[in-house]
Amino acid sequence: MLRYETLPVTPFQQNCSLVWCDRTNEAALIDPGGEIPRLLAAVKARGLTLKALWLTHAHIDHAGATGQLAREQDLPIVGPHPGDQFWIDGLPQQSQMFGFPPAEHFTPTRWLADGDTVQLGDETLSVRHCPGHTPGHVVFHSASAQRAFVGDVLFAGSIGRTDFPQGNYDQLIASITQRLWPMGDETVFIPGHGPESSFGAERRSNPFVADAALGRR
Repeated sequence: MLRYETLPVTPFQQNCSLVWCDRTNEAALIDPGGEIPRLLAAVKARGLTLKALWLTHAHIDHAGATGQLAREQDLPIVGPHPGDQFWIDGLPQQSQMFGFPPAEHFTPTRWLADGDTVQLGDETLSVRHCPGHTPGHVVFHSASAQRAFVGDVLFAGSIGRTDFPQGNYDQLIASITQRLWPMGDETVFIPGHGPESSFGAERRSNPFVADAALGRR
């Protein structure tokens, strides 16, 4: 079964997720934005074997520690979608702009596309390309665990910003309604910031994407 622990990191309190297969203890870190010693300590404390780094998108608070962590631990970088190449290229500048530790440039070991899957021990997660916040944003979905790791696409009571370069509000709304909602109302999502929620709860009450707000009732 898929297990996970949420580890808020960086001054932006970005939700890095430590995910693992509880039979094999193989683990991945989703969006390792910073605080490498703390992330590795969490892996060690649970007796896990870190196998990969998965990225939803390449903003500094989600990807800032990725290059160093991959290099030091000899780990593959999986994701995001190639649409975020320019964000990866700009990580050193992003780190300076926001006062983060210097971020290393990297090239993902594997780019992801809509419909791809990623494997962790016995667990398979599906990948959905969900542009809007960034053009290359992806989401990781475990149907068996009814969990989705959505980065900055959707939050409890809100949605991702679209005022960054190549952000697109209409794309973001389409990503949420056409690619997240079909995962099911009972699916719990882990956002890039803040508390968990479920897709059903957001369809009922999120002021940006509730069914009523979008004229679907």
